[in-house]
Amino acid sequence: MSLRVGIVGTGYVGLTTGICLAHLGHQVTCLDTDAAKIARLSSGKAPFFEPFLDEMLRQVKLEYSQSYESVVPHCDVIFIAVGTPSRSDGTPNLDYLNAAATSLGQNLGEHFTVIVNKSTVPIGSGNWVESIVREASEEKTGAKGAKRFAVASNPEFLREGSALHDSLYPDRVVLGSDSSEAIELMYRLYRPLLEQKFPAPSFLPRPDTMEAVPLIATDLASAELIKYAANAFLALKISYINEIGSLAQRVGADVKSVAKGIGLDARIGTRFLQAGLGWGGSCFGKDTSALVSTAQEYGLEMPIVKAAKLVNARQRELVVDRLLEALKILKGRTVGLLGLAFKPNTDDLRDAPALDIARRLIERGAKVRAHDPVAVEVARRQLPDLAIHWCEEVAQVVEEADALVLVTEWQEYRELDWSSLKQHMRGSVLVDGRHFLDRKKLEAAGFQYFFVG
Repeated sequence: MSLRVGIVGTGYVGLTTGICLAHLGHQVTCLDTDAAKIARLSSGKAPFFEPFLDEMLRQVKLEYSQSYESVVPHCDVIFIAVGTPSRSDGTPNLDYLNAAATSLGQNLGEHFTVIVNKSTVPIGSGNWVESIVREASEEKTGAKGAKRFAVASNPEFLREGSALHDSLYPDRVVLGSDSSEAIELMYRLYRPLLEQKFPAPSFLPRPDTMEAVPLIATDLASAELIKYAANAFLALKISYINEIGSLAQRVGADVKSVAKGIGLDARIGTRFLQAGLGWGGSCFGKDTSALVSTAQEYGLEMPIVKAAKLVNARQRELVVDRLLEALKILKGRTVGLLGLAFKPNTDDLRDAPALDIARRLIERGAKVRAHDPVAVEVARRQLPDLAIHWCEEVAQVVEEADALVLVTEWQEYRELDWSSLKQHMRGSVLVDGRHFLDRKKLEAAGFQYFFVG
């Protein structure tokens, strides 16, 4: 039986959630106050790049609206998927969450409704959202307890670049609520996914090993902490292998072999053990900062998480160190960056290492050129004041360049004709920030090969 679902926010999490729930057979309306986003979606175009997103948009039936009043009263389940960016002190900015919760409370229908925190929110936010919704509802109706609703936490674990795959074929589904009625309704919502009884898209086939998806049903605070703990652990794993990489470089070891040697231990696993520039994006930095901030509110320190953040920041400075080692002087040099997005298969520039590296180089007097297969136009639009020459083609990046830095591991960079590109450079330095390229091939083409981690 299909449910009526509202999604507040049409970013990576909200739009992906809406598309997947529509694919499962539910009636989904995406709600956003950004008129430009709604207009773009209504024309069948996604507001950001994500593999297979446009194909899924063509296959599912989604409604779009800017009006809480026209959507909220009719919904059985409403997901809040608005941004919670970090403030300067590391605490999350909950202004968008507050505004969404207030608008939901003012427009609840007469039937029982589950309001779901899909955004990554601080521990205790479920109770806070519940109080906001209740106060807004009672103020609107003038009656105590006039509307029946419950708040649930349903954290997302999707990876940008494979968001649809991760949403349709997840490792687990986590539901947190203090209401058994809410948990029961959410189970109905996710049942086709939990049982994997839905038709798989032709371009996103179900993995051969895919079975029923585990459901973790718990209280609100535990569900909220699961999300932060998971992201912090993955961030720790990346920073750990980067620390080992620094030692490996000093003692003459191969960090890729070391990572494979420890990763094949089933207790450790191979994923997130790729040494290099470290993590970026909207989640790890924000969530580790929020976890540290939350702990401090309770009189606790998080020294391990803090160390992971410090190691990650250091990796970006190491790129500049490698360039100084090779070029001696950066002032007046031209450095080309290959990759802008924080990871391949996305155009997301949030906390992207490339931008941090570019700023450090510009501060030291270098001229910076940059290319990315999908993120150049986004960068040009979002960063008009950053003194980078945005390049549509790799050939523009290498022309008379003194050095190149591989920042984002796009597959097409591995397949470049490096011998031909080398002929157009002034210098021969290449810093591989991801241990991604073929060192022997590059050295045969005349490059001085350096790496990070």
